[in-house]
Amino acid sequence: PLDNEETAAANCTQPCLGESLSISDLECSLCIRMFFEPVTTPCGHTFCKECLERCLDHRPNCPLCKQSLREYLKAGRYSPTVLLQDIMLATFPTQLAERRELHRAEMAELSNLTKNIPIFVCTMSFPGIPCPLHVFEPRYRLMIRRCQESGTRRFGMCIYENGKSFADYGCMLEIRQVELLADGRSLVDTIGRQRFRVLSRGHRDGYHTADIEYLEDRKVSGEELQELQCLHESTYRLAQRFCEHGDLTSRHILMQHGPLPEKEEDIQ
Repeated sequence: PLDNEETAAANCTQPCLGESLSISDLECSLCIRMFFEPVTTPCGHTFCKECLERCLDHRPNCPLCKQSLREYLKAGRYSPTVLLQDIMLATFPTQLAERRELHRAEMAELSNLTKNIPIFVCTMSFPGIPCPLHVFEPRYRLMIRRCQESGTRRFGMCIYENGKSFADYGCMLEIRQVELLADGRSLVDTIGRQRFRVLSRGHRDGYHTADIEYLEDRKVSGEELQELQCLHESTYRLAQRFCEHGDLTSRHILMQHGPLPEKEEDIQ
């Protein structure tokens, strides 16, 4: 058991610590805000986890002393600086709660799947079809990470269109798996989900964004349904002939997207 002097010393630890520290002592030098999920590099500098990740997207060096962090990046693990977290909780609990709430609000904004959704400008994609991606540009590294951290695991894919940055129509992709490479690049396995139309365009931290509306097919009946059935059958036969042709293009598509799917009962 502690004697009276030790107990008194223990009781005064928190106020003494609070008196000797200010909020500015606990600010990230990159975002100039209170640390959130602080991590410390092998060279001894501390940053918010997200801030450090964004810097390493561009260059594998410490943002302050420029020491190489290639091995640190290769490990792919960012362990929190537990002591610093405990100090912030003990000395500035209110400000830490506000910082967490700010982060929660930012994640909620990123979770919206109709407003300011991230747009990957690359290739054509379709619902139900796998779309493997090699992500190496810093802006898209950030975009993919945010899609995972927000929990949506989704982003829009549009092809480039001259004069518009990207086309008016695209497809929402869902991330199924991400394989991180030692240098920060990643291989991202996605699959197409819903088609959408672009309502307006924007930017966020270097990558494109868009407000969108999802598309639904107009249901048909009678003669129109018969015409649709004939079009569906003839198109499927053409696709079968193409896949069975065996030339370089068809083999490449088979390797990238897999075999031709079976015909669906409900063609609408």
